[in-house]
Amino acid sequence: MRSLLVAQLRDFGVKNVTQCGRIVDARRHLESMSFDFVLCEQHFPTENASGQDLLNDLRRNQLLPFSTVFVMITGEATYSSVAEAAESALDGYLLKPHKPSQLGDRLQQSRLRKLALQDIFLAIEEADFELAATLCLGRFASKGPYWLYAARIGAELLLRIDRPTEARILYQAVIKAKTLPWAKLGVARAMLDGGQAQAAASTLSNLIAEDPNYTDAYDVMGRAQFELGKFDEALATYKMACRLTPASVGRMQSLGMMSFYAGHLDEAESILRRTCLIGLESKIFDCQSLVLMAFVQFERSDHKSLQRCVHDFERLLERNPEQERTKRLAKVVHALSLMQHHKIALALVEVRHMIKAVRQPEFDFESATNLLTLLAQLAKRSIQLEEVLEVVDSLSMRYCSSRAMSELLAGSAKAHPPYADHVRTSNTKVLKYAEYAMSLSMGGNPTAAVDELILRGQETLNSKLVESAFMVMDRYSAKVSDIPSRMERAEILRIQCVGIKQRTSLDEGPRKAGALSLRVGGANARARAAKTSGH
Repeated sequence: MRSLLVAQLRDFGVKNVTQCGRIVDARRHLESMSFDFVLCEQHFPTENASGQDLLNDLRRNQLLPFSTVFVMITGEATYSSVAEAAESALDGYLLKPHKPSQLGDRLQQSRLRKLALQDIFLAIEEADFELAATLCLGRFASKGPYWLYAARIGAELLLRIDRPTEARILYQAVIKAKTLPWAKLGVARAMLDGGQAQAAASTLSNLIAEDPNYTDAYDVMGRAQFELGKFDEALATYKMACRLTPASVGRMQSLGMMSFYAGHLDEAESILRRTCLIGLESKIFDCQSLVLMAFVQFERSDHKSLQRCVHDFERLLERNPEQERTKRLAKVVHALSLMQHHKIALALVEVRHMIKAVRQPEFDFESATNLLTLLAQLAKRSIQLEEVLEVVDSLSMRYCSSRAMSELLAGSAKAHPPYADHVRTSNTKVLKYAEYAMSLSMGGNPTAAVDELILRGQETLNSKLVESAFMVMDRYSAKVSDIPSRMERAEILRIQCVGIKQRTSLDEGPRKAGALSLRVGGANARARAAKTSGH
């Protein structure tokens, strides 16, 4: 089959063709090289993964740029079997057996679509998302060529630039014009990003009932259930997504992390071990999986497996020595290794170094969970730093911005229950701060409410309190005195709290489930987009 395809491609004038017989080989090539076209079989009888699994992982982790045409080849003629492939790739599918002319038509149509929307892609490559969204909305409104494709890109852009309400309206307009699963999923994502987790869960429940095999819907449902505090349901949903796509590195990582923070160490160990085995050499792999694997092995006194985690980080750093996040996570595992070898004094030096960065903007939620897990492991072994309670308090007050985040943070401290209890107590304090400020606002004194929220935000660096200050100023702009000055103070504080906006431990990667990859280029984007020849 591959030989026939190669011959047909050469007849069409394609000079450079790379062949792969296994998904792991294809993923390695696609991660390291750029291709104009990808032809991929849907089913591989000797592998657990499918072509759809490969495509999902590449799109989810921004490893397949818009300029690449991806065509799925399948022998299944029913729409339900190929719809997900067609809708997620947005380039097309080809049914076997096919004539050479059919392949040529598919490639030509897909290439023409890429060229027709080139202005949108160029704006995305230059990171001008406002312009790209405007271009998409204009094409959608005029029902110009490829308007449906433009609508999906436009909605994705609107979500990226924090305009979920407009994105939701656009997705709903697509549903009205042509009911598509990805548009319904987009509505749910817009709801979730807009803080309407319950409405999103209801929409997703209906979507899953209509199409039980739509895996992206399970990913977003897991996020919604997590935000609602339904952790057991979220865990079950992530398990279902992994059962549907057993070779998806991203989904295995989400399930492994969720299992770890829920306290299911046996399950977490099994899933994280498989994740590291399959994904360690891939760009899709998230180093946090390796950190959690190290924590599990330390908990079980498995010296050999923990040292393997240390060596794996050394290999990752050899490949990418400049990646700050990898270096930061490697230090966590190094501290565990020192503790394992009873070099407590050296381990405490590493931990204190992490503590110094607690109030820095770059100290994100992931760093908070890892540090708290380290502190809990130290306390479990009756090793406590003098400043430890102050640190736990600082972490808790900064990152308890929702029940879901609070429970995730508490799960990090499960090895030492008093720390977990302290996290939950801090969450209650943050809620009381917010409630008191709201009572001032509703009592007719919004200026005092803003001042209270800014004061508490300065004390805690809690983003929920800072964002609440902006909400009060927006709602009562006419009643808040000297609003420009207060807005400036809140904006400075928001920048200090930027760490909370970074990744959480359950992120799948650069792309959220159900989203399109919006790959951003650099200054030479236009030159790359103008290129017409290649692999």
